[in-house]
Parts: sequence; structure tokens; C-alpha cells
Amino acid sequence: MTASQINITEFIKSSERSVSTARESSVAHLGALERVRTKAVVAKGVEMTFQSGVESSLVLQGVDLEIPYGEIQLLMGPSGSGKTTFLSILAGILTPTAGTVHLLGQEITQMSKDELSKFRLKNIGFIFQGFNLFPALTAAENVEVALRMKGIKGSAAKREAQDLLYQVGLSNRVNYLPRDLSGGQKQRVAIARALAGNPRLIMADEPTASLDSHSGHTVIELLRDLAKESNRTVLIVTHDPRLIDVADRVTYLEDGILKN
Repeated sequence: MTASQINITEFIKSSERSVSTARESSVAHLGALERVRTKAVVAKGVEMTFQSGVESSLVLQGVDLEIPYGEIQLLMGPSGSGKTTFLSILAGILTPTAGTVHLLGQEITQMSKDELSKFRLKNIGFIFQGFNLFPALTAAENVEVALRMKGIKGSAAKREAQDLLYQVGLSNRVNYLPRDLSGGQKQRVAIARALAGNPRLIMADEPTASLDSHSGHTVIELLRDLAKESNRTVLIVTHDPRLIDVADRVTYLEDGILKN
């Protein structure tokens, strides 16, 4: 074989390798696009480092997470494992040091603050550990506040607030102030508020921490049922193992690393 033939052979082999690599890259790209399209939440390579003076702390280490539409995802782990930090990144409250987050097919890590604020308001309902209800407002008025923020006002807001409180079993508590409600009832108001405006994503941070075992489980079962009825996707961050049986899937976070 002449040097010219060798060069031609190597060129053909090189071209074949390039075509194969390009094909593999294209397939991988299409696969990534398909995951983004078919999953409510897609986090890829999420890292978070907090800086304090010259000291830096790596809280999340290349975390990947996918949540299909309509599923209840439990993110568990001990205190200090990075759960709340990860939830804050998924909710667009914090910007990760590295990695990407897609919610409902949109990459929120590339959004401006204004775009992100509008996206959160329209698409995400939050449930907090300490309820975060306005103490001077009734149950109905607490829900109406969330509705007004989403552009639903007047009689329409009043009707929807009452309907949501009915859905969470508080139709006879619409005019009660938070101080006159039990812990479980307060969390039901918080769920009704989170559902205001029909968001497609619900994110909850330790929603049962302030409740006893029975109340906590009852509240989460209610949230699951309401989410399933409307095909909502729910992410619950908790260290409470009693909630495992209400979830479609459970993932564990330890020392900033996700473990299935």
C-alpha cells in the first residue's frame, strides 16, 4: 500500500469516526431535549458554593434530578445536607454556581430576574414550614392575597378562595383568623394558598415540621390527592420518613450528593 493510499484510508476512517461522533452527539442532544420536554423538572450538574471571606463551602456537588409530570417527589436528607439550598435553586430563588435547571420545559437558569419572577408567580406554588400566614387576615383573605398577586381580584378572588378552602376541608373556617386554627388547619390554608391560580408545580419545604404525626400525614395525603386530580407536580423537601408512602419516588441528599 502506497503512502497516498494510506493517507486516503486514514482520511476515510477519520471521516467515519467524525460522522459516528456527530451522530452520537446528535442522539444525546435529542435525548436531552426529550427529557426536558417530558419532565416537569430537569436539573443537570447543579453545584452551589457559598463564599464567606476567603473561605468557600461546597454545598451541592453536581446534582442531577428529573421529575416527571404529575408525580410526587420526596427529597430527603439530614439537616445540613443541602436540601433547602437545592429547593431554592429549583424554585429560582438562588442561582447555582454551575449547572442548569429546566422547569416545565424552560431553562430558568438563563432567565432575567423579571422573567423569573413572572415565571414563579404563574407556575409555582410554595408551602412553607412555618405556614407563613398573615395573622391579621382570615383564612379566606390569606388565600385571596395570593390570588390578587396573580391578577385575580374582587368577587372572582373571593369565590376561588372559598372554593380552594372547600377543597382542603375548611369550608367552615373561611372567616377564622390563624390564631383560631390548629396547626393542621393552618397548613391546609397554606396548601389552598399554594394552589391559588392553578400553578403546575408545588414546592414544599419541611411542610410537616410544625405538625404532629397524624396531622402531618393527613395534610400530605390531602396535598397528594389534590395534586393528582389536576396532574400537578409536587416536590417535597423533608427529613420526615413517615411521608415516604405518599410519594411516587424518593431521593436522598447527603453532603451535597444525590443518592437514589
